[in-house]
Amino acid sequence: MLVDTIKSDLGKAMKAGEKQKVSCLRMIMSAFKYKQVELKHELSEQDQIQILRTQMKQVNESLDQYKQGGREDLAAAEEQNLAILKSYLPEQLSDEAIAAIVKRIISETSATKKDFGMVMKKTMAEVGAQADGKKVNSIVSQLLH
Repeated sequence: MLVDTIKSDLGKAMKAGEKQKVSCLRMIMSAFKYKQVELKHELSEQDQIQILRTQMKQVNESLDQYKQGGREDLAAAEEQNLAILKSYLPEQLSDEAIAAIVKRIISETSATKKDFGMVMKKTMAEVGAQADGKKVNSIVSQLLH
C-alpha cells in the first residue's frame, strides 16, 4: 500500500540525510494519521490518494503565495515538495485521453449542456485518480458547449 511505500522512503531519506524529503514525507504521514483518526478506520488506497491530492493543492497555494511575495527560497522548497508528492500519485491521463473518454460518454448518453453533472460523475468514476477534477471539469465544459 501507499503508506508502506512512504514509510519505507521516509526511513531511506532519513538515513541519506535528505532533510527536505524527510520533512515532506512526515507531512504526508501526519495527514494520513489525522485522516485515519477522523474516519476511525484504516485508510483505503483511494483515501490516501485523495489526501495526497489535498496536500498538492496546499503546496501549490503556498508556492503561489511565496512567488507573489518574492520568497524564491521558500518557493524552491515548495517545488521540491510538489515533486515528491507527484511521485506518489498514479500516472495522470493526458488532456487528449480525458477528452476521448468524455466524448465517448457524451455520445453514449446523448448528453447536452444540461447533463453536465451526469457527464462529470461518469467521467470521474472512469478516470478515478488518474485525472484532476478541475482538468476534467474544463474539458467537459468545452465539449458540451
